[in-house]
Amino acid sequence: MTRGVSARTALALGALGVVFGDIGTSPLYTVQTLFNPKDPHPIAATQSSLFGVISLIFWAVTIIVTVTYVGLVMRADNDGEGGIMALITLIRRKGVRGGRRVKLALALLGVFGAALFFGDSMITPAISVLSAIEGFKVAAPSVSDLVVPITAVIIVVLFLLQRLGTGTVGRLFGPVMVFWFFTIGAWGVNGLSHHPEMLKALSPSYALEFWVDHPGAAFFSLGAVVLAVTGAEALYADMGHFGRPAITRAWLLIVFPACILSYMGQGAGILDNPANISNPFFLLVPGWAQLPMVFLAAAATVIASQAVITGTFSLVGQAVRLGYLPRLRIVHTSAQRIGQIYVPWINWALLIAVVTLVVTFRTSSRLGYAYGMAVTGTITITTLLFFYIAHRHWRWPLWILLPAAGFLLLVDLLFLAANLTKFTHGAWVPLAIALLFFTVLTTWQKGRELVTQERAEEEGPLQAFVDGLHGREPPVLRVPGTAVFLNRSERTTPLAMRANVEHNKILHESALILALETQPVPHVPVEQRIGVTDLGYRDDGIALVRARLGYLDEQNVPALIPLIEKTALERPLEPDDLSYFLSTVELARGDHPGMSRWRKMLFLATAKITADAAEHFRLPRDQTVIMGSRIEI
Repeated sequence: MTRGVSARTALALGALGVVFGDIGTSPLYTVQTLFNPKDPHPIAATQSSLFGVISLIFWAVTIIVTVTYVGLVMRADNDGEGGIMALITLIRRKGVRGGRRVKLALALLGVFGAALFFGDSMITPAISVLSAIEGFKVAAPSVSDLVVPITAVIIVVLFLLQRLGTGTVGRLFGPVMVFWFFTIGAWGVNGLSHHPEMLKALSPSYALEFWVDHPGAAFFSLGAVVLAVTGAEALYADMGHFGRPAITRAWLLIVFPACILSYMGQGAGILDNPANISNPFFLLVPGWAQLPMVFLAAAATVIASQAVITGTFSLVGQAVRLGYLPRLRIVHTSAQRIGQIYVPWINWALLIAVVTLVVTFRTSSRLGYAYGMAVTGTITITTLLFFYIAHRHWRWPLWILLPAAGFLLLVDLLFLAANLTKFTHGAWVPLAIALLFFTVLTTWQKGRELVTQERAEEEGPLQAFVDGLHGREPPVLRVPGTAVFLNRSERTTPLAMRANVEHNKILHESALILALETQPVPHVPVEQRIGVTDLGYRDDGIALVRARLGYLDEQNVPALIPLIEKTALERPLEPDDLSYFLSTVELARGDHPGMSRWRKMLFLATAKITADAAEHFRLPRDQTVIMGSRIEI
């Protein structure tokens, strides 16, 4: 019993450090952005508007995070894994009912949601760290001019440290965030002690009254209110690491109360002194604690940024395995946890983008205009995909589904519409990033399909090729050793195998054709990973082996050899006696129909960042032979 409680506590603590960093630092900038006098649609800090927006924040967090994500969306897991990619794979799964075109359209919508998350991952470090360092304007005004440079330095250091992995520092995240939530909750209570009437804002009547009396201001305020739910997608995306129960407990017992107390305390602080709208979070803190609070906020925002960066690495890794991106160099930073990865190319691209955003926008309030667009877009798409799965896969009755979906989607669309009003003030940035990333993802997927078709024609049927080896004149010389030919399909001949036979006139005594398949599930159980297809020549040393891996499973070919021995062969394989053959293709633009000229150019440019295949599959360099061909699209 005690051990079980300790395990649940450890999971909840880990979730606090990784999952809630983004949403837990939203109190730093949400209220400040709401009452920013430079906003294109400014809101006056009157008593009625103050009670109205604080009530809107509370109910927005309750409806979107507690009801939509914690209560509903987190039920839709893909073998325990969450995130928008999990929803895409659930929709693509054969057992889910629905028309092919509808499923394809929803899958593409999900890909656009993933692209929006990529934009979110650029804005989160910028706005989070910037809002924390802006505390110096309150605690140490003499260094106000250094806010942007200090923010840029912290961000550069953060990205430089990514290659070391998060294993060691990750153990510190939980306690730091516990202290953070305790502190912001305590300052919130302190603010409420001076104006306890702010607790009335918990009633939805104040939000409704604000809408009735000031419909325009209430609508435009949603563009900043949504900042209170930034990071909601992380709850779902990181579900595979901690499980739904741990995340739910941490949210309901610690994060939700602490954040709401902070928001209400800031409202009480503005009620006490309207001048506090300049920085309501730090002005809620007594003077003696402001400087330490700046450092604590900086630590919390670095943790929030780290969580989003790690999530982006995971998203990119899943996109690679599902065929939406080329094979990128992925470094595993932990021997114990496969999920801890580092993607160098993405890391440096994010660094450049984040620093550019900091230098361009310069304040967290201005960045808030851009941030809300990415968040609302992702939330709306996630909600829509969830209800499709609930209807088609779980077969929820329409009398329950339609009212729930209608209400929640109406809320999401109101937030989305409010953020669209800030399009020219920065909301275009995440949309532009998402559109660019979406174009790259879909172009790579389409181009990959065309290359696969061309490659299949050049490779030819595997069975016919193996049949032709017997009775061939002159006969193929069989040389000692075991050759492992890596292949994308179990139906076609590996290009390297065909080239070895046709040009070198040789074949190893044992020839294993290893077809690697990535399944639309996170993990494939070890006992189900290896399968054998009989080509009719097992006695002649030729065997076709299928290796099925999940999109989160490491594609380590040498690690599969013991499983192949056990399942497919009746004799042991000596690791030093193996030769690995890789088939590579040189891509060139041709006249193949199916893609426009500009998309072909984008596809070929994207192909240039493809990582080394031998490194990707963890092949020993001194035992690997690479043979190639040329394909035009």
